[in-house]
Amino acid sequence: MALTRRQRQIYDFVREFVQEQGYSPSLEEIGAHFGLSSVATVHKHIQHLVEKGLLRKAWNRSRSVEPVEAPAGGALVLPLLGVVAAGAPIEAFEVPEQIGVPEQMVGRPGERFVLQVRGNSMIEEHIREGDYVVVERRAEARNGETVVALVRGEATLKKFYRRGPRVVLEPANQALRPIEAPASEVEIRGVVRGLLRSYSSLR
Repeated sequence: MALTRRQRQIYDFVREFVQEQGYSPSLEEIGAHFGLSSVATVHKHIQHLVEKGLLRKAWNRSRSVEPVEAPAGGALVLPLLGVVAAGAPIEAFEVPEQIGVPEQMVGRPGERFVLQVRGNSMIEEHIREGDYVVVERRAEARNGETVVALVRGEATLKKFYRRGPRVVLEPANQALRPIEAPASEVEIRGVVRGLLRSYSSLR
């Protein structure tokens, strides 16, 4: 279940408002709290949270937005650090964003981060364009692990294989060729530990 930072903020606000006031905030109150002048924008965020099962609305009364009881295990918030290519390498960039991740994917939060996938070179591993990968921050990898690697300074998502003094980064797409480089030119940034997918817009 992927949440943008704004969705997480609105969800937390609604939950705390209901706990303190005993009733739900209006769309106008939510908008005023976050400095959003458009009720339509607030409604869009609320609708995304409803689709993700975190909020519910009753059709027959006002102030009907309320939090759904969180599932066992809950979710933790990890930093969303940018985009990584599952195709040709692309430079990863940092963005001021966070994302909710199921606890069972996280382990030690300080050693995990999230990247959004661009491209389909890992499609045979069921990693698609727009997915989010949960990455364990590591500088080394074992053969066959899916890694985020820097190749001459550019980030890419591939399967890792060490071949003597060289590294082969294999795509999971028969239409694409592997990347091969001296080990000195490849820097492992982390190993993929989980996958998140949303079937609706995250913005």
